[in-house]
Amino acid sequence: MAVKRTGQLSLAEAFLGSSLAGGSSPLDRLSGLVKWYRFEKLLAPLRDGGPGRAAWPPLVLFKALLLQSLYGLSDRDLEEALGDRLSFRRFAGLGLEESIPDHTVLSRFRNLLVSEGLLEKLFGELDRQLEKAGVILKRGTMLDATLINAVSAPPTDERPSKDADARITARQGKGGFTFGYKAHVGVDEGSGLIRTVITTPANVNDTVPADDLIRGDEKAVWADAAYDKHARRARLKAEGKKVRIARRPNKHHPQLPPRLKHYNRLIARRRAAVETTFATLKNRMKLTAIRYVGLAKAAAQVTMAAIAFNMRRWAAITG
Repeated sequence: MAVKRTGQLSLAEAFLGSSLAGGSSPLDRLSGLVKWYRFEKLLAPLRDGGPGRAAWPPLVLFKALLLQSLYGLSDRDLEEALGDRLSFRRFAGLGLEESIPDHTVLSRFRNLLVSEGLLEKLFGELDRQLEKAGVILKRGTMLDATLINAVSAPPTDERPSKDADARITARQGKGGFTFGYKAHVGVDEGSGLIRTVITTPANVNDTVPADDLIRGDEKAVWADAAYDKHARRARLKAEGKKVRIARRPNKHHPQLPPRLKHYNRLIARRRAAVETTFATLKNRMKLTAIRYVGLAKAAAQVTMAAIAFNMRRWAAITG
């Protein structure tokens, strides 16, 4: 299959030079940190140009999806931005005079990433690069979860939802409900980098995937009272980890003593840093709704957002 050649400098780009093309933009700084050839190796088998058309280089499409996650764009908005924004073209590896992948190409490529199970491998590759760069601190892992709305309407008595995987759950402390999914994360204390991410239907309790969010190489585990389980505490202590999980009342002690209430306040103060992660994901990267139908595609959107977030955070830490 023929493969499109991209990234060749045009005469116009050579004339413009770095003054207009920019060499110190956030995207340029990010681009210079990442060892893209390692992602390219993982993506190499994915070449989908459609019937009778040359395939786009997978790395170009992967970088385009990163831009989508960084700026919270729809497929059509991403296509338009690739056509209009020089910084986007540079980051993706597209020259000024080159054509751009349309929204159908981007959608097919995303589906390939899902069907081939590559997103977890791509997330793992970035994690290895972050660790080698020394930006993952491993002082502790902060556990938390956030709700994300589904694109489809919830079911009613008259009709089912178009998204059979999404679920309804009450919003704790906020009133109302969310129909959609839940992103569970383990965040590196100090750096704010996402070390683990799991997506579930919205009604899955925070504590269910919690043990899979713990990497094993951290010195402490921080979490609110939703994660308070005797067995979890005992296991973490046996592994030599500091257990920094807020306590909750139980049938033997329906009221927490002042000592534990004070302890919980201290935990909450330290854990507040994880809210910065969610604020960036939702406010800056616009991860407020799942754009696609089904758990597999919802997980893909969340994982891509986590990859993009970690790249952005890496650039901020080292910049």
